[in-house]
Amino acid sequence: MTWVEAIVLGLVQGLTEFLPVSSSGHLRITSELFFGRDAGASFTAVTQLGTEAAVLIYFAKDIWRITRTWIVGIWDSSVRSSLDYRMAWYVIVGTIPIGIFGFLFKDQIRTAGRNLWLVATTLIVFAFVLAFAEYWGRQTRALENFRMRDGVVMGFAQAMALIPGVSRSGGTLTAGLLLNLTRETAARYSFLLAIPAVVLSGVFSLGDVFEPAAPGTAAPTVAMLVVATIIAFGVGYAAIAWLLRYVAHHTLYVFVLYRVALGTLVLALLMTGTISAT
Repeated sequence: MTWVEAIVLGLVQGLTEFLPVSSSGHLRITSELFFGRDAGASFTAVTQLGTEAAVLIYFAKDIWRITRTWIVGIWDSSVRSSLDYRMAWYVIVGTIPIGIFGFLFKDQIRTAGRNLWLVATTLIVFAFVLAFAEYWGRQTRALENFRMRDGVVMGFAQAMALIPGVSRSGGTLTAGLLLNLTRETAARYSFLLAIPAVVLSGVFSLGDVFEPAAPGTAAPTVAMLVVATIIAFGVGYAAIAWLLRYVAHHTLYVFVLYRVALGTLVLALLMTGTISAT
């Protein structure tokens, strides 16, 4: 991997991680289109640690309050009815699906799952699913109305994002809207839900990122990986604040149009042989 490649991919990771457009899909497309190779699933997982650090800092007060309440609630039944205590369990239970599927399909995610035909197709298909959710969802339920069922459904939606092109935030936002949650409520839970899965995935992928198993995958140096992760952190922090403000006042149709346009472009490039699918 070159320094230019590491910097560009760090920027792409930070810009797209929290938008419903698939950061892993964008890293895969950017790598192939501009550098003629794949940065690899492990590189994606590790640089996501930067964007998740941004989440930890941005929501530090909320995370500390939820964690403290959950710990106290284990021994003190009087706090178990509070939203913070329940939210901790929603995040824990919602993380289970991606943990199971990530373990079962680890090899496929790192190989066949990164085929650009699949990435482009999922970008387009799930754009229409997101559009339907935006149109159909009544958005009548705020965070105070969040229930365990919502956490489980959104947890399975997050697991679908193991396929590049689906989008972690896009899947959870779609599920939240279909559950009639407000966009802001779905986005906030989506940020919290991603923390355990992304942190664990990034930590477990550290060993693989420097010795990628897939042929043609670019391996970064330690310095390159650190810089890319720091860039992803800085850009990702700004993206969180922007997205929360945006979803509070705007629909998600702009992301639907963008996903369809990008997916169509990638399909056209594949059909003409301009880029390789693997």
